[in-house]
Amino acid sequence: MKFVRFQKGDLKGYGIWEGDFLQEISGSIFGQYRPTSTKHRLADVHLLPPAEPTKIIGVGLNYREHIEELKEKTPEFPSHFIKPLTAVIGPEEPIIFPRVARRVDYEGELAVVIKDKVKDVPLEKALDHVLGYTCFNDVTERELTRLQGQLTRAKGFDTFAPFGPCLAIDLDPWQLIVRTYLNGKLVQEGHTADMIFSVPFLIHYLSQCMTLLPGDIISTGTPKGIGPMHPGDVVEVYIEGIGTLRNPLRAL
Repeated sequence: MKFVRFQKGDLKGYGIWEGDFLQEISGSIFGQYRPTSTKHRLADVHLLPPAEPTKIIGVGLNYREHIEELKEKTPEFPSHFIKPLTAVIGPEEPIIFPRVARRVDYEGELAVVIKDKVKDVPLEKALDHVLGYTCFNDVTERELTRLQGQLTRAKGFDTFAPFGPCLAIDLDPWQLIVRTYLNGKLVQEGHTADMIFSVPFLIHYLSQCMTLLPGDIISTGTPKGIGPMHPGDVVEVYIEGIGTLRNPLRAL
């Protein structure tokens, strides 16, 4: 099943995505909900980011071939950072190329959406706290990662956290292919089985540091093949079982 968050006129809500339609639901996807009798054509609504997180936690250096292309060492523990909420955009919204940027890269990733309040969760219980999964583009100003040696500025610009188009539940996070396309050309392909740190371990590890809340996002790292985007480009992140997150890139 796939949940979407949508807007139609002044109406904002959640629905269940079924083919070319979505069926509105009442209640909360994080608790009790039920389908209503109202349906909308997908073409008649604007899809919003499918969750409203209190924080976005990015994980770096989680695929071995990506570590090799960056000439980094394999980390003993997950390398993580936080993106501000001002970076969030949804499907089809433009990624803005900052005035101070030199090189802006795509990083297609699988993202986990947390279901409920989590703190110090045991590893074997971690997946019990996952509501679902979505596509994420960890947009990065590459030159700043080298010049400043930290990631908040390089990854925290407005519009640098696109995710969507839906929230897919009942997926196996070990068995997913992640692909990124730039202007229709395949530029990244990886398999989540190749992650160094699994989804359950990331939830377990991060919840030791900070309380995770409903809607919070953990983006699990990118495969090899990162590269630059330019104004006018279109980037798409595809994950089987979820769909395609599509965003154009524009200059200010």
